[in-house]
Amino acid sequence: MACLRFYVSGRVQGVFFRASTRDQARALGLAGEVSNLADGRVAVTACGSQAALESLHRWLREGPPQAAVRGVECEDCPDVYGFSHFEII
Repeated sequence: MACLRFYVSGRVQGVFFRASTRDQARALGLAGEVSNLADGRVAVTACGSQAALESLHRWLREGPPQAAVRGVECEDCPDVYGFSHFEII
């Protein structure tokens, strides 16, 4: 199991990005969380298989139809969260 943190920029708040990300992550069997940041980005922390994380990363580059993703930054993060499911915070 691996954990990654993504920071998604662009028009990603107010366009159902968090709910769509939660649904996509759950479909991929990932655990973690998604939240809005004060600077207008969305933060996603996801833990699971490398293949599922890569699929989520690809999806985040597009996002839901209402979004206009400008960029996705990604970094490794330690698996210290103990996530059991994926949620919006």
